[in-house]
Amino acid sequence: MMLLFPLLGLAAALIHMALDKKLRTPKKAIEIILLYQLVIGTGLGCFSGFIGHTLRDADTAKFIGWKAGSPFQFEVAMANLAFAVLGVLCYWFRGNFWLATIVSTTVFGWGAAWVHINDILNRNNMKPGNAGLVLYLDILMPVIMIGLYAAMNLAKERKAKRKKAK
Repeated sequence: MMLLFPLLGLAAALIHMALDKKLRTPKKAIEIILLYQLVIGTGLGCFSGFIGHTLRDADTAKFIGWKAGSPFQFEVAMANLAFAVLGVLCYWFRGNFWLATIVSTTVFGWGAAWVHINDILNRNNMKPGNAGLVLYLDILMPVIMIGLYAAMNLAKERKAKRKKAK
């Protein structure tokens, strides 16, 4: 389920690009991929995390290897809801808003990865929700988002230089 939303974001971006007759620049392609990762991968993915930590909290706790009923789980749910809202708002807000969304979700994701790794090392918690795909996504999705954002801005700078040279 965790991989569903990043893959849906990629699929939506590829469909968008296939149907967009005006898409002709690398910057625009990167921007579209990043947009869908922010809105679907982050927005809907984090909303799914919010639902899991609230409506399915006991199952989610078991999946991660936590004790059910911890008030910290509701705090994680609220963080997920905040990131979900930021991700969806990226559809309407661009520029530095995207950067702020990427930075905040990176801090959360890498912080969560740190907790998972410590739980593996200190409690040997090898539950799939702790040591599985979620750990890898907590590390890799921020790297992908940072890379896309940097590539988009690099392409933008190159385009501006070409335009200025003319």
